Amino acid sequence: MQVTPTDFPGLCVLEPKVFGDHRGFFTETYNRRLFAELGLNYDFIQDNHARSNTKGVLRGLHFQSPPTAQAKLVWVTRGAVFDAVVDIRKGSPTFGKWYGLTLSEDNFKRLMVPAGFAHGYVTLTDVAEFQYKVDAYYSPAHDGGVAWNDPDIGVPWPVTAPVLSDKDAALPRLCDIESPFVFAG
Repeated sequence: MQVTPTDFPGLCVLEPKVFGDHRGFFTETYNRRLFAELGLNYDFIQDNHARSNTKGVLRGLHFQSPPTAQAKLVWVTRGAVFDAVVDIRKGSPTFGKWYGLTLSEDNFKRLMVPAGFAHGYVTLTDVAEFQYKVDAYYSPAHDGGVAWNDPDIGVPWPVTAPVLSDKDAALPRLCDIESPFVFAG
């Protein structure tokens, strides 16, 4: 597995080995021992799978506050998405900045998102299946988010009129929340 660090402390792009031939392909989607060897010591406890049935569905930007903050390992198994994260850890050198990349069934890339980032994605294909592992259970009481179109953040989403849930359409700007995360260095 190739690990590419980003300029955001703790955030990295993973590219697994893919073995393909005329029949198709094989790849390991997760290997706990390999992750530990790479210094990615997460205790994933839940797998999630989301399907969107139209291009332009935007989900996010979401986070879960401590004590149930979640790290996420995310990837796409069908279609393609533009995936974006925003560092919301107070004191981080990249606080309020975004990072994004395309995840697709063709590029096999994964994004390892530590706790302290707001996360979201928009579908680039008519059907997209998004999968992710988390290291804490969902807790509605700790659910939070930041507006997808916060002008102070400026994520260049590749859509102008996304399909949003009512919840996502009403999320506040980053400047209007007190982030529950502090950068640990």
